[in-house]
Amino acid sequence: MTTEKIDGVSVNTQANVYFDGKCVSHGLTLPDGTKLSVGVILPSTLTFNTGAPEIMECVGGFCEYKLDGSDTWVKSSAGEEFSIPGNSKFEIRVTEPYHYICHFG
Repeated sequence: MTTEKIDGVSVNTQANVYFDGKCVSHGLTLPDGTKLSVGVILPSTLTFNTGAPEIMECVGGFCEYKLDGSDTWVKSSAGEEFSIPGNSKFEIRVTEPYHYICHFG
């Protein structure tokens, strides 16, 4: 199931812009203090580092990702998610805009 709307949130209006604009997101805080980011990755292949564990939820488009230590690219489409361990990194490649929600653990 794809998340289409998140109610009752506080939104950071200053965008997070990474990789020369290839990834743009906004931070959200839920009423219980949970932090998320909602964003778009434009066609590219990027490497992200994690501090806390993350779950990437695809809400539009699709991506392929490769976790640190793996040689296998895995596809993730709308309605699907994948987990990244904390203090790690992952590669992501997209060929069309990939819309996501990043859940921080």
